[in-house]
Amino acid sequence: MTDEVHSPPIAAQVERIGLSSARLRREALAPLLGTARRLITVALQLLAVSVLVFFVLRAIPADPLAMLLPPNATVEDAERMRHAFGLDRSIPEQYLIWLGHALQGDLGTSIQSRQPVIQLILTALPTTLELVFCGLVLGIFFGFVLGLVTFWWRGTALERVGEVTASFAQSIPEFLWGILLILIFGLWLNFLPFIGPIDSRMIIPSQTGFLLIDTALAGRWDAFGSRLTHLILPSFAIAMIKAPLIMRLLRSSLVEVYTEDYVNSARLRGVGEARILFHHALRNAAIPTVTLIGVQAAHTFGGTLLIEAIYSLPGLGNLMINAIRAHDLPLIQGITLTYCAIVLLLNSLVDLTYLWLNPRLRAQ
Repeated sequence: MTDEVHSPPIAAQVERIGLSSARLRREALAPLLGTARRLITVALQLLAVSVLVFFVLRAIPADPLAMLLPPNATVEDAERMRHAFGLDRSIPEQYLIWLGHALQGDLGTSIQSRQPVIQLILTALPTTLELVFCGLVLGIFFGFVLGLVTFWWRGTALERVGEVTASFAQSIPEFLWGILLILIFGLWLNFLPFIGPIDSRMIIPSQTGFLLIDTALAGRWDAFGSRLTHLILPSFAIAMIKAPLIMRLLRSSLVEVYTEDYVNSARLRGVGEARILFHHALRNAAIPTVTLIGVQAAHTFGGTLLIEAIYSLPGLGNLMINAIRAHDLPLIQGITLTYCAIVLLLNSLVDLTYLWLNPRLRAQ
């Protein structure tokens, strides 16, 4: 009799335990499955971009070999060169050959320099990464500081001054900021260098490709300082556009967060305003700001093209400009795919960071 009474609850408990363990397994596997799906999506997007770029470049009425052929070249010379670069095949056949090599890490050979495209990209990429990193760090720093200051003194004249300053800074494009900074701090005040990545008299052995790291590893602190001073103006040109966006979004997010019940509860418990801001409100207000930072980081890679040209920095942007001038199709394709891969990976990283900061999305 007792067994009959207690057997249904025991069976129900066992069933609930089984369901709970299955749910825990699903929750544990969810991040891995999500990451796998995201990587597959990135690979498919890169494939689509490669097809689009390849066929569009071949449709442009320009001969990439015209600049390499001497004026007295014969038709046979032109055909031999076209055969050497595989340009005598059909476009679909060219793409399949290129894709097979690209899957093995070979993006082809530059028509202009006759060097492997992947080698040229890896040589130029560290300069762009250093520039983007420094520009974003400055933009995030000033954006957060101005956002907190204008929010703390909201309703005062300081908030209005901050808003006017942000609007002014955002109304000027990055390349124009680059030119203005050169005119003011480089030519007028003669305070900062603005040509090249480092003092031309300094020779630093390349170990990582990143000049800031290589100068530190070599113990050349004079060269390290020279590299930093050469980065100041282009980094500020990028930061002047990023900081106002971060400032405005952070301030508006804080205004919204301060209407939540937990902020009022903390205030009723006697928690100080500074602690409410930094320990309660800022974490939640930073969630949309982090998303914006990730989007701006991806956008910055495209924006460095003109900045690198203005400051004579040997990065991806300068490499792309030279490739376009020379109609160097393999190099243009390789740089475009590199930009696309970086943007897609940054967007994926932003999504994962957003999930980490927002527990409700993780639960879903």
